[in-house]
Amino acid sequence: MNLAAVEIKAFVPARDFERSKDFYARIGFEIPWSSDDLAYVRYGDTSFLLQKFYVEEHTANFMMHFLVEDVDAWYQHVIDSGVVERFGLRLEPPQDRPWGLRDFPLVDPSGVLWRVGQNIGSEA
Repeated sequence: MNLAAVEIKAFVPARDFERSKDFYARIGFEIPWSSDDLAYVRYGDTSFLLQKFYVEEHTANFMMHFLVEDVDAWYQHVIDSGVVERFGLRLEPPQDRPWGLRDFPLVDPSGVLWRVGQNIGSEA
């Protein structure tokens, strides 16, 4: 019996599908495939499915975690991309967390909360 997993993907909601695709493209994600209501979005070996689906209560409670090697570089990359101004986003600088991550929150144009972080080791 082979129970090896190959991949797991989240279906990320989008209030304005085209605007959301523009947001992710501007921060460097590729969109190699898209239909009228679903897009395959990836960065390197990581990916998710962006869907033309929006329920405020669902989206307001939806969170993604994006683990990177250099969170400070990603923070600067997000600033340099211009998405904060273009999409009217709030961005907080990275902070060290007691659970062993350095991260920052980034909310996409639909209200999906992303935690962009890197492992730094536990302080315990």
